[in-house]
Amino acid sequence: MTSPNLENLAKIGKLKKEAVGQAEFDGLVKSGRARLADARTAKLALESRFDLAYNASHALALAALRWQGYRSENRYLVFQCLEETLGLKPEQWRVLALCHQRRNVAEYEGHLDVEDRLVTDLIQIAEIVLQKVTALGKVR
Repeated sequence: MTSPNLENLAKIGKLKKEAVGQAEFDGLVKSGRARLADARTAKLALESRFDLAYNASHALALAALRWQGYRSENRYLVFQCLEETLGLKPEQWRVLALCHQRRNVAEYEGHLDVEDRLVTDLIQIAEIVLQKVTALGKVR
């Protein structure tokens, strides 16, 4: 079942409709799972853990969007759509949106501002997304 909100985003060109391929979905979940496992490694630098958890959450969020038959080239929108694709609460996907902003500052301005609490929250939300995406994959 598709969401009217996702349909509207497709109508205005923010999302592209595209049938999901099982191999792509599985690959995104595998990538997200591996990065999330590495992000839990406390001996890594905090910045590395952030990067790993952020990329894990993006891969998993994209898998959820792809499962619904949509694609987006906008990372922020992929996180916003989690409310529709997985039923994530706004306060959860907004943490991912904040991490997206921090990641962009790091990528484009060379300054990464993260603290332990943000990385911990990011990992916890990525774990929730992983659980929900894994449940989707079992539906087919």
